[in-house]
Amino acid sequence: MIEYKIRDAKKEDCAVIRELIQELADYEKMPDGPKVSVEDLEKDGFGEFPLFHAIVCEVNDAIVGYSMYFFIYSWAGKAIYIEDIIVRELYRGKGLGTALFQKVAKIAVSKSCQRLELSVLNWNTASRKFYESLGGVDLTESEGWNKYRFSGNALLDLAKESA
Repeated sequence: MIEYKIRDAKKEDCAVIRELIQELADYEKMPDGPKVSVEDLEKDGFGEFPLFHAIVCEVNDAIVGYSMYFFIYSWAGKAIYIEDIIVRELYRGKGLGTALFQKVAKIAVSKSCQRLELSVLNWNTASRKFYESLGGVDLTESEGWNKYRFSGNALLDLAKESA
């Protein structure tokens, strides 16, 4: 077993977190996907009104993985949504991804959250099997929920005042 430490991310970690975001985007076949800069991460995660939380996994004082999450709320109550979770390729298969996931789950339980949610690309069979092995349920399959996104012109059009 590899020795590691999981801790809350700090503002100083944002450059490495941005690298990991790019690694995840590359893995997800979206190399041009990330739009956030280190400065965005610093401001949005560690400013006056944090929009996300993050934890990092360190091996020998080097960050080798992270998870970004935020709180959501619905008729079912409080929940945590995991936006990202990644471990550098060299460190995969050593339990670090599970440890990151379990840490976010512990945070959810400590905050009396009712759910922990995330999205996975349909072709990412390895991740889907990983989450299912931990007890995750694919809502697209079990409940018929489909995720929708409004961005770009669709978002701008939607935000326009009606006549």
